[in-house]
Amino acid sequence: MKDGETQQCQPNRIIVSGDASGEVLVCQEGLSFWGGVDPDTGIIIDVHHPNYGECISGKCLLVPTSRGSCSGSGILLQLALNHLAPAMIIFSEAEQILTLGAIVCDRIFSLNIPITCLTKDAFAVLAKETWVDLKEAQIRTAGEEDIVLEPVHLNRLNLSQSDEEYLRGDHGHAAKAAMETIVLMGAAENASELVDVEKGHIDGCILAHDANLIFAEKMVELGARTHIPTTINAISIDRENWQQSGLPTDFGNRASRLAEAYVDMGVEPTFTCAPYLLRNRPQFGENIGWSESSAVIFANTVLGARTQKHPDYLDLFIAMTGRAPAVGVYSTCGRAAKLRIQVDIPSKWHHSDEVVWPLVGWLAGKLAPNSIPILTGLESLTPTIDDLKALCAAFGATSGTPMLHILGHTPESSNQAQYQLPTLHIAPTDLREAWLELNRGLEKIDLVAIGSPHASIDEIRKIMALLNGRKCHQNTRMKITTSRETLKLADGEGITEKLKKSGIQLIPDMCWCSIVEPIFPINAKGLMTNSGKYAHYAHGLSNRHSRLGSLEDCVNAAISGYAPLSLPRWLAEEET
Repeated sequence: MKDGETQQCQPNRIIVSGDASGEVLVCQEGLSFWGGVDPDTGIIIDVHHPNYGECISGKCLLVPTSRGSCSGSGILLQLALNHLAPAMIIFSEAEQILTLGAIVCDRIFSLNIPITCLTKDAFAVLAKETWVDLKEAQIRTAGEEDIVLEPVHLNRLNLSQSDEEYLRGDHGHAAKAAMETIVLMGAAENASELVDVEKGHIDGCILAHDANLIFAEKMVELGARTHIPTTINAISIDRENWQQSGLPTDFGNRASRLAEAYVDMGVEPTFTCAPYLLRNRPQFGENIGWSESSAVIFANTVLGARTQKHPDYLDLFIAMTGRAPAVGVYSTCGRAAKLRIQVDIPSKWHHSDEVVWPLVGWLAGKLAPNSIPILTGLESLTPTIDDLKALCAAFGATSGTPMLHILGHTPESSNQAQYQLPTLHIAPTDLREAWLELNRGLEKIDLVAIGSPHASIDEIRKIMALLNGRKCHQNTRMKITTSRETLKLADGEGITEKLKKSGIQLIPDMCWCSIVEPIFPINAKGLMTNSGKYAHYAHGLSNRHSRLGSLEDCVNAAISGYAPLSLPRWLAEEET
């Protein structure tokens, strides 16, 4: 099935200049570097990707675009620092995450990874080659004529007086570098101007590799400071209690330094991957500059705020200047749906468990990897905020687009429903196949992981009610990651202590995408979660396949130590 329209590259352009050559590695499907590429080997570790197991290091990587997490830019920097980066990357569609990573490599660290964007015809020509050379803005092949690349034209942006002051260095060297990068990204995306943003959210604060720490401390050294109110994503430690966690001292100290670097730059120490659950969340129509893919998708889709899915590091540059390229979903036309996805839910499923929401999100992302869709067929269902959170997070694991519309449930969806669009379907059989794909894990459950994205107070209260005084199985642990703000609410209601007595741990500051051993129990093999996002990334991050279920399924697994490998009743009934 074909996707809706995508923003194709026109004409053939070189965005990050340089000369390179390499063996061609063709990926016909978009690739998330975060959770999809091992920064220490360059091997594709996303088990759901067609190129799983192949190595990108030193290759001419042909990939339509990136997808998934905003953190891919940091992975590219780490690959470059490890001398394991691709020789060059060639896209056929508009792309931000890896492009920004390559710009930071080039401008801040003098590590060159050329980035080009080709028309689909030119991309198809190169996909037939085994080796290509890039020299002096020309791609040379064995069989076809050379492909001449045009440079990015920076002078096409209409900049404000304040923008020009930043570019002159009036606000310091770090702010100058930030604005130069924003302008280059804007020109690469054919922006005509920059837009003011009111709030920022930083994503590149997880110590998944050394590059994030190296970058952050470099920016502190250069005098970087935020200019707008800015929150920060979950980090790799419980910042106030990590010394008792069993983490290696060196790792804990470096993770703490990474968090401290951003706080020193003026970022609020919120440490949550669900900033939309904070009290000062964005309002409808408000321009913001966020990273963290699931947070971006929720902000656009559920709140009606406006933000591109900014790559890691660009989020800091935007927070330093209060400016972002005026492209994509910052405009009303840029938020238009290009594809309709009809979700064919039988009426008897209308009261099915909440796992339907991450399944639908994960499938919708696969059907719309690069185009904003509108989901129809869910109008009679009554999702909670947590259901929509789960859908948006799972959608972000398989799609590179910063939003979707859900007819009847998101603010701008009714405006999109009137248009005639290409239509794809999610059928009951698709939901069953998705459930099986995300349930590759074991029946014996050693660890139940809740909070990807961070658990809300409503989810924590629901877990408390589902427990009904029962305790976890002696061989099974249940851990819930959440924000500091939510933890305070749970403390105040006496929930934290009650959960502790049941064998359940509430963890602030961290998220499952940042948790490493031994906080992730070393001997745990059977993993269960209620998060479609974490079920998708779990193997790449932890080397364990996961099980996916509702909160009730997760609580039952924590109590029994077991989760049957049978379809949920609502899925099995349709099969029979």
